[in-house]
Amino acid sequence: MTALSRRDLARLERELVVCLTEACETAKAEIVGFSWLTHRLDPDNFPASLRITWVFEREAEKHAAVASAAKARMLALSAQALDEAGVRLDHTAWHVRFDSEEACNRSHGGDWGKRLQGR
Repeated sequence: MTALSRRDLARLERELVVCLTEACETAKAEIVGFSWLTHRLDPDNFPASLRITWVFEREAEKHAAVASAAKARMLALSAQALDEAGVRLDHTAWHVRFDSEEACNRSHGGDWGKRLQGR
């Protein structure tokens, strides 16, 4: 895929925020310990650079969710949000990460910008 124009990138970002916010709100009601999610992308390497990070309060909650049917639910919600935003990926799971506030606090002093930049 060619690099996105500024206008296309802005439109995509707005769509992603709306669709991922809906996925986030759904997950908060369904998945124990889930808090929020975010996404990052490099417009010069899109869609390969797209990463969606699902964040839990504690590592134990993250591990429990990833080891259960909740993981499939988060992947399905991610795929649905991307589809609604018009983003087509071959393997959604490759673009999804799971993390926790606890791990960020321990490793990066709670600085999510720094933590996500290195991932």
